[in-house]
Amino acid sequence: MIKNLHTIADVYQYLDGLFDQELDSDTLFASSYLRGLFSSAVSHFSDEKQEVSTEIIQGVNDKLAQAKTELSPQDNAIVQNFWLALQQAMLNKKKAK
Repeated sequence: MIKNLHTIADVYQYLDGLFDQELDSDTLFASSYLRGLFSSAVSHFSDEKQEVSTEIIQGVNDKLAQAKTELSPQDNAIVQNFWLALQQAMLNKKKAK
């Protein structure tokens, strides 16, 4: 289970930390793919201490929708499932407040 991710920096730290673990190639692929989309979605925020917002989540959703044709159906399913787990970790902090 993914810990709660409160800020942009938390998400980066989590995704980068996955490469220090012994994980399957699908997880590493999905995390690196999403890191790129996440970076693109948050590029207009100047502070990594910024809390993850619904605007950021929607930005990644939009980028995923645009990039869907880049991926095979199997890879798209892997990335979408990983993204759902990440979203849950980001949204959990909103419920905890």
